Amino acid sequence: MSGNVELLSATLAAAKAEDRAALIAYLPAGFPSVDGGIEAVKAVLDSGADVVEVGLPHSDPVLDGPVIQTADDIALRGGVKIADVLRTVREAHAATGKPILVMTYWNPIDRYGVERFTAELAEAGGAGCILPDLPVEESGLWREHADKHGLGTVFVVAPSSKDARLATITAAGSGFVYAASLMGVTGTRESVGAQAENLVARTRATTDLPVCVGLGVSNAAQAAEVARFADGVIVGSAFVKAMLDAPDESAGLAAVRTLTGDLARGVRRGG
Repeated sequence: MSGNVELLSATLAAAKAEDRAALIAYLPAGFPSVDGGIEAVKAVLDSGADVVEVGLPHSDPVLDGPVIQTADDIALRGGVKIADVLRTVREAHAATGKPILVMTYWNPIDRYGVERFTAELAEAGGAGCILPDLPVEESGLWREHADKHGLGTVFVVAPSSKDARLATITAAGSGFVYAASLMGVTGTRESVGAQAENLVARTRATTDLPVCVGLGVSNAAQAAEVARFADGVIVGSAFVKAMLDAPDESAGLAAVRTLTGDLARGVRRGG
């Protein structure tokens, strides 16, 4: 079975045709539980998110801030496995028909086996992977198997990336380019800043792939700000925080539905 990178590309193109940015949400698998995590992913997709990144919880998430680290810790203490991540992708995609990526550090895939992981992710209906710590120069084996199974490979670029480096990264990627809006770890911030707009412009000069911005967006006003210049707005910590702050699982689902609706209106204002 082939993965859904074409669905991802079509979804981003459809948002562009509506003169708006796509809303891309991030939630870790297994948080607050495996079943609860699946319901949360379905809730954001049903409430206006175009794409979801399902996080594969990691014991040392070097690029993630304290909010996502807390959720990862809850998931890991709950015993989450790669099979649960794949089940999350499968059930959420089957329920919504929308594209779902896995965001993961490289080590778990390397241990699991690249061929096995790509085959199983494609079978689950996944659209691809975001691999924040896999250097392009070391990505050949991954990309070979991802391409074979119809999966996208999303690389991360940062404000510190030189133009020549941007060109190298974007030439190797597929699906979209993840532009980190600022240096540092994930988390909500007061403003997203001009660095992100400059990075998007520089990245677009090297590729026809959509450029989506993450790190720091937490409300509708920020989503609208980023949507003025980016093809997609990526929101993670704000969703996780909404669930962490909720008194129980049903309240958490209600909170992420409300937040998704606000952000979905925001990306439409920014277009």
